[in-house]
Amino acid sequence: MEFRVERREGIEVWTIDAEGRRNAISRAMLAELEALVGRAARDPALRCVVLTGAGDKAFCAGADLKERAAMSEDEVHAFHAGLRRTLVAVEASPQVYVAALNGAALGGGLELALACDLRLASDAAQLGLPEVSLGIIPGGGGTQRLPRLVGVGRAKELILTGRRVPAGEAMAMGLVTEVVAPERLPEAAIALAGRLARNAPVSLRQAKRAIDQGLHLPLAEALSLENRLYQACLPTKDRQEALRAFAEKRTPTFTGE
Repeated sequence: MEFRVERREGIEVWTIDAEGRRNAISRAMLAELEALVGRAARDPALRCVVLTGAGDKAFCAGADLKERAAMSEDEVHAFHAGLRRTLVAVEASPQVYVAALNGAALGGGLELALACDLRLASDAAQLGLPEVSLGIIPGGGGTQRLPRLVGVGRAKELILTGRRVPAGEAMAMGLVTEVVAPERLPEAAIALAGRLARNAPVSLRQAKRAIDQGLHLPLAEALSLENRLYQACLPTKDRQEALRAFAEKRTPTFTGE
């Protein structure tokens, strides 16, 4: 097994369990991740996934280059297609994904983190897309997701130089939202996931869709999209529960209905 999976009520923690190879993306790891994402998307009780790596050296160091060196050209194409498909599935998932960067997030590892909704990092983490130094370019969405997150100028500087960014600089540019001491990262990630999971599941799903899908639309179309997704929240039992809880001065209990 390439992942350790822990369930905590509406939260799951997925740990890439390949510390010896810096949690790199092998074919087996990618196949298991795709299956996990598919299973999660069909689980209405699961509200948030925390994705992290084993050890303190790497979240994910990118593709397993030793394995890659032995692949045929057709196998490389198949691997790349699977990576792109899986990262799109993470991004489109009804769950909120939190990447907890316990160490280096490089190449495909950073692209995996970029496909997640939120990222927090250990202050020992480094982030980068070094593909141009390997004769390729980021091919798992890095050239598209990074500029949308940090702006075109910063993204070009990082991608065209292949420079690694320390966690503090990554937070300053908006690449991660929080930096904590390494020993505090697990609890910080779980705390964030808990705050997310306490909210209404339908609302989380619709808000995520509104942001992700509206970002690429003209403003008028994006506002129309937001309105449609907002309207879908109105008939839910969770909205009525929120109103009752407010009147009764208590914390609402959401069921996803």
